Amino acid sequence: MIKLKKRGFLIVISAPSGAGKGTIVNKLLQNEHKRYLSVSTTTREMRSNDIPGVTYNFVKEEEFKKKIAEGYFLEYTNYAGNYYGTPKKDIEEKLADGYDVILEIEVEGALNIKKMFEDAICIFILPPSFKELVMRLKKRGTDTQEKIKKRVNKAYEEIKEINNYDYVVINDEVSQAVLLIEDILKAEKWRVKRIEDITLDKKEDIEILINEDN
Repeated sequence: MIKLKKRGFLIVISAPSGAGKGTIVNKLLQNEHKRYLSVSTTTREMRSNDIPGVTYNFVKEEEFKKKIAEGYFLEYTNYAGNYYGTPKKDIEEKLADGYDVILEIEVEGALNIKKMFEDAICIFILPPSFKELVMRLKKRGTDTQEKIKKRVNKAYEEIKEINNYDYVVINDEVSQAVLLIEDILKAEKWRVKRIEDITLDKKEDIEILINEDN
């Protein structure tokens, strides 16, 4: 019998802005698993579809820097002129309790987490093409043309870091991308390093069984 470790997965999901990682994460949370989303803190302005405390915890830059000084963050980074940080609170406790903890964070933050948690499962979400990425950013209607250009340029830089991730998933159709990630997590569950113990039948009992007459 195989006994798996109770500890949950630390799942890191990154993607260029507009690739759809937020939608994918929401779908993963809706599936029937013990999952917990660590809500990042940011200094960026809220968008119309943002929900404080759900999509992000929104703070002013002064408060963010104060939290840095207090050691509040597991990791933090500055992305496109705004700060993003991962709170330490609850993450280790949730993992120990068997929850899969999802971090929806930028590339720099993901690489920092990978250094701290060697067993983190790092997944990079790609759009089907850069043309599609531009169309999604335009459709979102929250960025100026100049800001879209900056986001696309940033995406080119982020993609260079794919080799530091464990998996890449193309988000052409959300439901298919979610299914692929679920398959990844199922496979990860049975990695040998996640096995706590293997109990075998006693050798003597097996020998008795072999020697028994049919």
